[in-house]
Amino acid sequence: MSYRRALARKHLKCNEIPVTLTSFPRLGTPGIFAEPHYSPEDTKSSHSLFLPEEAIIPHPRYPTLTANIRKRRGSKVAVNVPLFIDKRTPRPFVDPTIPWQRDIYPEDAEAKNGAALMDHIYMDAMGFAAGCCCLQLTFQCSNVNEARQMYDALIPISPLMLALSAASPIWRGYLSDVDCRWNVIAGGVDDRTPEERGLVPLKTDKYVIPKSRWDSVDMYISPEWINKPAYNDIVVPYDEAIYNRLLSHGLDKLLSKHVAHLFIRDPLVMFSETIHQDDTSSNAHFESIQSTNWQTVRFKPPSPNSPIGWRVELRSLEVQITDFENAAFAVFTVLLSRAILAFSLNFYIPISKVDENMARAQKRDAARAGKFFFRKNVFPSGQGTPATLSRSSTVNEDGTGTQPKTRNMRNCFPPPTRPSIVEDVAVEDEYEEMSIQEIFCGKDSNFPGLLGLVDAYLATLETTPDEKKQIDKYLNLIRCRANGTLQTSATWMRNFVRSHPAYKFDSVVNQEINYDLLRTIDDVERGVLHVCELLPDDYNPQHINVLC
Repeated sequence: MSYRRALARKHLKCNEIPVTLTSFPRLGTPGIFAEPHYSPEDTKSSHSLFLPEEAIIPHPRYPTLTANIRKRRGSKVAVNVPLFIDKRTPRPFVDPTIPWQRDIYPEDAEAKNGAALMDHIYMDAMGFAAGCCCLQLTFQCSNVNEARQMYDALIPISPLMLALSAASPIWRGYLSDVDCRWNVIAGGVDDRTPEERGLVPLKTDKYVIPKSRWDSVDMYISPEWINKPAYNDIVVPYDEAIYNRLLSHGLDKLLSKHVAHLFIRDPLVMFSETIHQDDTSSNAHFESIQSTNWQTVRFKPPSPNSPIGWRVELRSLEVQITDFENAAFAVFTVLLSRAILAFSLNFYIPISKVDENMARAQKRDAARAGKFFFRKNVFPSGQGTPATLSRSSTVNEDGTGTQPKTRNMRNCFPPPTRPSIVEDVAVEDEYEEMSIQEIFCGKDSNFPGLLGLVDAYLATLETTPDEKKQIDKYLNLIRCRANGTLQTSATWMRNFVRSHPAYKFDSVVNQEINYDLLRTIDDVERGVLHVCELLPDDYNPQHINVLC
């Protein structure tokens, strides 16, 4: 991460800096927010009131995506983010920066006809969604069942990682009352028609679809016994013809339904030269649907005739302003993924509660003040503490002796073993509300927290003192975020704005404030300025010299 930033910095102008931001705070504001300046009056792809056509990368995929989402939906997208109401914010807040009377495209009247809500920040184009950045992590699995186990385990984790990595409190030049990007992107790529959104009765469309193409996962898919049918407790529309075809070719019901659910969506982009494909040697048609279902976790089958294996991608994390923070989240998540497999951990809660956690994760200061549904007992039946788990994970497969610690994080762990007697516990008694601190740092002697599980897994690995020291630095950042010692990026940015001399406590983040924020972020990343409420005292960024 540090190398890439150093490489980018080497090729920038003297008045340019590389920053890793989830969302650029003044994207879409009136006047000049980018150089060179372009007018939003010729936005042939999005018809946006705010974003010029030139803001879209010229590769044909992206203008096409933008236009096709608008055309399929039958209107522009309408994203409304709650405004942070400060001491001098006008009430009710009617955004003076919206060109209410523009009359260039048929959709220009949508804002004044109700698409733009009072006391909200209104955005009307895919660019506000695709213009965001995030930290995505892809894990290699040894086989399809291990990938399904990993996929399911990360589903309840995804909203927690969103809350802990919150980094986007400013939208279109205004302070918002949310900390995360998720619902902005969900709204910004929502191509559902009024019928599919349930606004009018079905007439020409086939399904009422509860969620946008970008949203949280709808169902668990592992075939293991710990995945109770009751956990899949929300409506999941699916294409019955595809479902039955997959069943007839040997797929089980859960995986068939997962794929058939993806295929209730239409393709958004097709290239004429790739329409006719040999599906035995290419999965391009599958990927045209799979890659435009943007969920918190993605289950990724291997490509035909390729050595690449089964993979799982965690997609909820917001990108952090320093390479150290991004590395910390990456290292923690990788170690947690190995602990899940090594200890056969059980994080299952009903999908409806995961959806509720996603909503809670985006609220202002959710990491410190929020409560989230989480499973009370994450250990396999008949096993108790992380200490016993770490010991059992190093026992030889025949049960005799112990394996030496390994330098490598292994795959190919056995699936969860079903005990002879399984206690019949009602699903609603398996979980409770916990704080982020309790979930990550532990609640009582029965639950050591996610960090405790990671520590137990680390105890099975052979590490040098220097490696252990570096890993501990990363995990300490996660621990301090979780216990509130360190702030999230979103909280720090909001406090920076509200303490800036040019801020008028009216929710507006003007160009001067934005400039100073970005300069400060760069100073913090380079270690020129230390912010004790954001980074640990021993933060010391690497300085890499890049030779080109």
